[in-house]
Amino acid sequence: MIRNAFAMAGGGGGGQGPANPIVSFFPFLLIILIFYFLLIRPQMKKQKDHQKMIGSIKRGDKVITSGGIHGIVTNVKDDVFVIRISKETEVEVSKSAVAGVKERGVGQP
Repeated sequence: MIRNAFAMAGGGGGGQGPANPIVSFFPFLLIILIFYFLLIRPQMKKQKDHQKMIGSIKRGDKVITSGGIHGIVTNVKDDVFVIRISKETEVEVSKSAVAGVKERGVGQP
């Protein structure tokens, strides 16, 4: 009885030939394109803008770190900024830890 049900369900192809591989692969291509335009491309643009912003920071700029520290850049080194957070306190912060520029400074702080 079960054998007859399987034979009836999958039996005759009704004259259909093999499916075109491009048509069967199309949904996967569509999903990849959606992920690219909605997730990957905007993230790459955001990262590129952040690198450009970090490259333009100079002495006297008021910055905010990703940890929430506000300060004024007093020195720019290869991979770190020296930030003054109070009159007597300066900290070295990795360039990648700077989240944004609050205000552009002029000359020396």
